[in-house]
Order: sequence, then C-alpha cells, then structure tokens
Amino acid sequence: MTASVATPFRTSRLVALAPLAQATAIVLLALSVTGCTTSKRDTLTTGSIPQTISTAPLDGMNASQLAEAERSIGAAYVKNPNNKDIGLRYANVLGMTGKNTQALAVMQQVAISHPADRDVLSAYGKAQAGAGQLEQALTTINRAQTPDHPDWRLYSAEGAVLDQLGRSQEARAKYRQALNTRPNEPTVMSNLGMSYVLSGDLKTAESYMKNASQQPGADSRVRQNLALVVGLQGRFAEAEGIARRELSQQQADANVTYLRSMLSQQNSWRKLADSDKGTTAVN
Repeated sequence: MTASVATPFRTSRLVALAPLAQATAIVLLALSVTGCTTSKRDTLTTGSIPQTISTAPLDGMNASQLAEAERSIGAAYVKNPNNKDIGLRYANVLGMTGKNTQALAVMQQVAISHPADRDVLSAYGKAQAGAGQLEQALTTINRAQTPDHPDWRLYSAEGAVLDQLGRSQEARAKYRQALNTRPNEPTVMSNLGMSYVLSGDLKTAESYMKNASQQPGADSRVRQNLALVVGLQGRFAEAEGIARRELSQQQADANVTYLRSMLSQQNSWRKLADSDKGTTAVN
C-alpha cells in the first residue's frame, strides 16, 4: 500500500478471514485514536508551530507531500522535542508513513513533558497500539479517560484496541458507549462495522458501514471501509465505484489496486471478478 492513499482499506485481525488479515493494517485506530487529536493536529494554527511547517491536513497528502512534512516537522521537533503540538504532529506523520517505532519514541518523549494531557495520552496510546503494545495502549487510553467527563473518542479508541486483542464483545460495548455520548458519529459506526468484519459477519458490518457513510460527518475513510466490506462479499464493481468517489485518480487507483491484491491473496480475485459480471450492484 502506498502512502499516497489518504486512509485506504485497512483492518486488523480477521477471524473468519484470516488469510486476508496478513495483508492488512489498522483502520480501527485510524478512525478512533487519531480522532482524539486529529482536528487539533491536522489544522493547527497555534503560534507554537513554526510558520515554516505546513499545518495542512495530513490525511490528504500524497507520498511526496508526506515525506516533505516529515522532514520539516522532524527538524522542528529536533529543535524543540518538548513542544506538545510539534510532537503530536510529528508522531502522526511518522505513523502515516509506517514508522511506528519512531512515532512511539516521539510520543514517549512528549508524554514525559505532558504526563496529564489528554491529547498527549490519546496519541501516546495510538502510538503504542501502532507499535504492537496493545495492553500498554489500553492502560494509557484509560489514563486519558475521565469518568466525570468521558470522551467518546477515547471509548472508540479503547474499542479499537480491544478488537485487535480479539475481545470483540468488549470492543462493541465501548463503541456503543461512544455512540451513547455521540449519537450517529460515523467514525464510531465505521469502527463498529469493522468489528463485525473481524468476526466474519460481513452483512452486519455492511449495515453499519452504510449507515456510517450516510451520516453528514462521514469522510472518505469511512466510505473506503464500506468499499472493502462490499468487495469482500464479491461485489467488486460496486466496491470499485465506492472507492473512486471523492478521491483523486491516483488515490483511487491505489485503493483499487490494494483491494485487488487483498482479495487475490485468498485466491479469490479471479472468482469474484468473474461472478461480479453477473451481479447487480446493491445501492
């Protein structure tokens, strides 16, 4: 998968679809833990960020833009490793370019300087999960949560980690807590749908994904997950149509190529492509 894809088809650990899982990353965290701080990290205009650093949203950058962002933000981080905003943004871009171990090291440094900051703890939990430290991530996320003023994004983040640990019932309970606090939030609904993908219940997953994609706040990441679920059920033409909406040609082509490679790992691409010729797309 190339870094030019905004947030491509990603899952974590499929149960009924285990061979496919080996080709995948983690959309659950992309849609939950990052949600705790994305709006602040990706649109920062604070004076604590040097003017030479772009504050444009990272999710929409292609590979070369991400590489330049990593270079410039990294240089600022070296000069001021205790700056919260720079550290959060640097860890985020590192995670987006697959440098999870380095992202974790950055967040460890930021967390030392800001041990009680909820945004920092949230991002630290994301970095731990990205580096495979799932139990530690749960502990960090729980530290960030405050029972008297709970954050729906942290509930969703906790659910994402629990799903990766195979604790699907607990994960879904956390997503529903998030939805009780933030009804119809598309990222949480998408995560709940992905939870059912992990257990092989694609019909239920698609129901949640469709609902999520129809919400006013849904973005391309949610719709790309819907495309994945549709493709996994053999309706590839429909999945490709969903994948190509709202994205640049380059990003859409990368997503479609990625989905094809995932399906072919199960020796199913040829079968699905053939059967799809006679399948009517479901809207």
